[in-house]
Amino acid sequence: MKLSRSGKMAVPKPEELKNLRESFRAKKQTCFILGASGETGKELLAEILREPIFSTVTLIGRRKLDLEESLHTPVKQEVVDFEKLDEFSAAFQGHDVGFCCLGTTKAKAGDDGFVRVDHDYVLHSAELAKAGGCRHFVLQSTKGADASSSFLYLRVKGKVENRIKAVGFDRYSIFRPAVLLCDRRESRPGEWVARKVLGAIAYVCPTFYSVPTVTVARAMANDVVMPGRDNQKVEILENADIHALGNVK
Repeated sequence: MKLSRSGKMAVPKPEELKNLRESFRAKKQTCFILGASGETGKELLAEILREPIFSTVTLIGRRKLDLEESLHTPVKQEVVDFEKLDEFSAAFQGHDVGFCCLGTTKAKAGDDGFVRVDHDYVLHSAELAKAGGCRHFVLQSTKGADASSSFLYLRVKGKVENRIKAVGFDRYSIFRPAVLLCDRRESRPGEWVARKVLGAIAYVCPTFYSVPTVTVARAMANDVVMPGRDNQKVEILENADIHALGNVK
């Protein structure tokens, strides 16, 4: 299969992607999503249900979500207590692919709460997923993630990237989007203004400063149906890669 190139990332053409989806669907694989109630997570769920590439989708979270009754792909929901995650290890068993869109903010949870969610919960979930048989783990991180950064947000994201790498998945995809563009339900006036400004800038520099959450979600779904790049176990998709892969339909 010949693939067109965009930067460092091999990107399939639409017809090639269609064939990849059909081949992947025939494998009848299952997946779970952490953070399906968040902005990227809900777009990912919608994308996976729109293009039913998995035989079953399991949502793992603090509470059940309201979903449409008429879904082509069976969706299971597992309610867990992230503070006692070992007691809910069964929720992580038997999945081929795991998507992690779990996260919070320092403004909402404070420094300690942010570290607990974005590092501890995420890492523990990855460990349980690996023990439960998950082969491909897909992590939503952030642009600039760096374990040695002086900024807490970037440092925590970089550390959890590295810790999950050590878990040893057969394939590990790290997505590093820039500022996420979405219509967030939660009221954050400063963030809303920033998104409006960046949304305008995106017309001039579409791949540098920002990326729509729907593009991230589509890139994640497209990534799992593609073979790993050059047999690499770990792949990092930067913002430009996410745009390139997420804009293939």
